[in-house]
Amino acid sequence: MHKLSRGHRDKLHQFMAITGTSEKVAHQALKASDWHLEGAFDVFYSQPQIKAFTDSRHLEELYNRYKDPYVDMILADGISLLCDDLQVDPQDIVMLVVSWHMKANTMCEFSKQEFIGGLQALGIDSLERFRERIPYMRSELKDDQKFREIYNFAFGWAKEKGQKSLALDTAIGMWQLLFAEKQWLLVDHWCQFLQARHNKAISRDTWSQLLEFARTVEPTLSNYDAEGAWPYLIDEFVEYLNENGIIQSNQANDLSQIR
Repeated sequence: MHKLSRGHRDKLHQFMAITGTSEKVAHQALKASDWHLEGAFDVFYSQPQIKAFTDSRHLEELYNRYKDPYVDMILADGISLLCDDLQVDPQDIVMLVVSWHMKANTMCEFSKQEFIGGLQALGIDSLERFRERIPYMRSELKDDQKFREIYNFAFGWAKEKGQKSLALDTAIGMWQLLFAEKQWLLVDHWCQFLQARHNKAISRDTWSQLLEFARTVEPTLSNYDAEGAWPYLIDEFVEYLNENGIIQSNQANDLSQIR
């Protein structure tokens, strides 16, 4: 270990602080990922033996702390208490990442299987460990592939049970939350357009295609292809931007106003 560079030593200590693992395990994970911290977390947390680090009795105690008194589930009050314990705002996007890890079916509730299974997969069996994992879960939003997975997960998680589409107000709230992380300069215009012109629920296709649009089309629309296979709503949005002079009048030199 003494041969490590200062940068590698810093990563080793950071990895140990966040995961609570030994120096040997930290070194193995970092070495396997070519000393990329994010990759090392993935190596560490994807290993099946991580479950051996958790104590099932402690997991049961955690679940019982948040479980609803009348139903064998964690509901809104339990999640509010969990957020208090984690010192995280319930509206913080990291709670969406937590729900993604737990493979939760519905917003504001966890089944016992979702809660315990998710914590096991993350190697969490105490509140202290849970708090230590929060920075890691927040950092996952910076990974493009994980962000896409979390974004697509959010549609099913946020919609009402039994509904195929996502209520417009909920969709707008989720887009504002998600695109605050992955900045898309047109998000406010998109939300205003929906309220002015659409005023209906959002389909899964529109939800998933919007991320592609935000990632691939320049905010100035300079590379927008009118013949592309975008959902009609996105094509209408482009027309709305042009009709209202939002893009033509701003263009690249005045994009600060789109923010």
